[in-house]
Amino acid sequence: MRTWMGRTFLTGDFWGGLAAMLVALPAAIAFGVSIYAAIAPSYAALGALAGIIGATVIGLIASLLGGTDRLISAPCAPAAAVLSAFAIGLASDGVPAGNIVLLLLMLGILAGLFQILLGVIGIGRLIRYIPYPVVSGYLTGVGLIIVGSQIDKLLGTPPGTRWYEAVISPWLWDWQAVAVGAATIVTMLVAPRLTSKVPGTILGIAAGTAAYFLLATQDASLLRTIDNPLVIGQLGASGDGYFASITARWHEIGELRLAQVAALLGSALTLAVLLSIDTLKTCVVLDQMTRSQHDSNRELVAQGIANVTASSIGGIPGAGTMGATLVNLSSGATTRVSGFVEGISALVFALLLSNFIAWIPVATLAGVLIAVGVRMIDREPLRFIQSPATVFDFAVVVAVIVVALSIGLIAASGVGVALSILLFLREQIGGTVVRHKLYVNQMSSNWHRPEAETRILEQKGDQAVIFELQGSLFFGTTQQLYGLLEPEIKTRQFIILDLKRVQSVDVTAAHMLGQVRDALAERAAMLLLSNVRENLPNGRNLREFLDQTGVTDQPETVRLFEELDNAIEWVEDRLLGESEQLSPLQETPLELAEMELFSLRKDETLADLEARLEKVVYPAGATVYSRGEAGDAIYLIRRGSVKIFAPLGAGRTRHIATFGRGDFFGGLAFLDGRPRGNDAIAASETEFFILSREQFDLLAEEHKRLIITLLTAIARSLALRLRHSDTEIAMLHEY
Repeated sequence: MRTWMGRTFLTGDFWGGLAAMLVALPAAIAFGVSIYAAIAPSYAALGALAGIIGATVIGLIASLLGGTDRLISAPCAPAAAVLSAFAIGLASDGVPAGNIVLLLLMLGILAGLFQILLGVIGIGRLIRYIPYPVVSGYLTGVGLIIVGSQIDKLLGTPPGTRWYEAVISPWLWDWQAVAVGAATIVTMLVAPRLTSKVPGTILGIAAGTAAYFLLATQDASLLRTIDNPLVIGQLGASGDGYFASITARWHEIGELRLAQVAALLGSALTLAVLLSIDTLKTCVVLDQMTRSQHDSNRELVAQGIANVTASSIGGIPGAGTMGATLVNLSSGATTRVSGFVEGISALVFALLLSNFIAWIPVATLAGVLIAVGVRMIDREPLRFIQSPATVFDFAVVVAVIVVALSIGLIAASGVGVALSILLFLREQIGGTVVRHKLYVNQMSSNWHRPEAETRILEQKGDQAVIFELQGSLFFGTTQQLYGLLEPEIKTRQFIILDLKRVQSVDVTAAHMLGQVRDALAERAAMLLLSNVRENLPNGRNLREFLDQTGVTDQPETVRLFEELDNAIEWVEDRLLGESEQLSPLQETPLELAEMELFSLRKDETLADLEARLEKVVYPAGATVYSRGEAGDAIYLIRRGSVKIFAPLGAGRTRHIATFGRGDFFGGLAFLDGRPRGNDAIAASETEFFILSREQFDLLAEEHKRLIITLLTAIARSLALRLRHSDTEIAMLHEY
């Protein structure tokens, strides 16, 4: 055992890479033949060589620069589909064969450059979020294109015969090619049931080649490679011929004109996206199977560099391939070394077995590709027809497939993007942007009001409505939201919109908020916005955005609040007629008789109670008590206010209540004797009467009636609070 780039080189990586090569190399040769045979049958050998170069170079560079363990990169079906369609189109337009070869190589280079760009600017993670129906349509379309491009080769019909013409014209078939292709396909289908040690691709190629030589015993013309359309032919992949071929490609690439390169940009971008999806899809599957995490952007950069390099020296581009990767994983590979082994072994096998590769029948490779294409056809969307909720998703799949087959993958990519937007809009518009709708007499602030004020708020609270919003406020949901707000605009004095769960806001939604503001202003009513954050999930500063779009231009009509509770509290003060509250320092400390808790008690009784009380002043921000402390005292507020914070876990707390002048707190722990369950913080300079448990017990011995009265008052106040809380919880569950 030794190390490579600081990581352990395991035996499993060697055998995994070797097994992966046995799957990837024949497929790469088949893809290359498929692409170049579209130019002319005589170019099949050049295509096989391009597949070998692609399998070698991509395997080496992608594993060296990428960060995903066990990933095998090689020429793949999407590349074969796009490049074959591109070559067929150029050939039908009469473009010279040499120029088609150059343009194919340049297309691969540009696609690799686009992949590098996608990785550098961080698009790698976004590609994974393309909706499943669109990806399914892509893959099925590519699979069908591959199958269609190989039918004429499988049947041995004359060059240029369209697939449907080949199918309905048995008199054009070469029955020797049909027999060889059938042997290949049948073996690939049956092989997995017989053995899992040897890949079905290898057995299929072996069976097809054996069938070919069996036929050759009856036809001597089959025992030559020159001018024999049924076999690949000599590759020139050894010695001087190999390097001369690469050098010639470099010289030819330099002959391309800028206008020709510019015309490739659309096809190159489509190819780059397809290769990226294929790679990242494979990486995601690997992550799930190995509990690892790949770096999407790094992988795209590595794949792009590999494709640029491979195409520059005459190979075809590729991606992370599912089949070879899974074979690599199942064969014991654990690191990126396995990909390096795959690349090296592909080159060695090509050099050593180039003479054997020349005898591989074209119909055999066609059979392999047809099997690959059929496996790419995604049958899962057929289930979408069974439910009305998913019929549109099925229509998206069908639309992408139809466009891919009738127009091309470039147009299918545009349709896919457009339908992705429609899928998003459907989900956004289909849901509601209003999470809860409540009135202030149903959902009060955390400020505990005296009983008399609570009764007033119960009567007047329906003058203020609260809408808790969610999701995205954009042109697709604006009318829905305005329709819900419109009835309230005509009757309510205050409309509170809580934006805590809003993900994004666009200009259309901002314009609608301005309309709501203006409509309320005509009635001297107000729009209140709470949880107006500086950082939305999309990175936008919502407070700044509302200012830029003019929503907050009229402060007398629109007010912003950090929390929903602050907005409700502000409305409650207006409903109670307390437009301007006194500061704590301006407040006059209450005496016991002025507190609602003791409003009906006799003066001499209160004098005895006051003698037992301790007068204490806490500065703003001081801790009155902390969670876990003994609950041995009850606090009566003479002036100022106190905020109660409940624990949320992980060191976080939440403001749950505010008590003000004339109120009390700490009663639960005082009554049950258990430790404090929350924290009490002075919100401002606050003055207290404090009744300790010790003084309470002494008072109980002398004034039993007073203690009963005190406990009854405390219990009644706590019961009112609990009743109000139960009502709010019930309302929240209802909505």
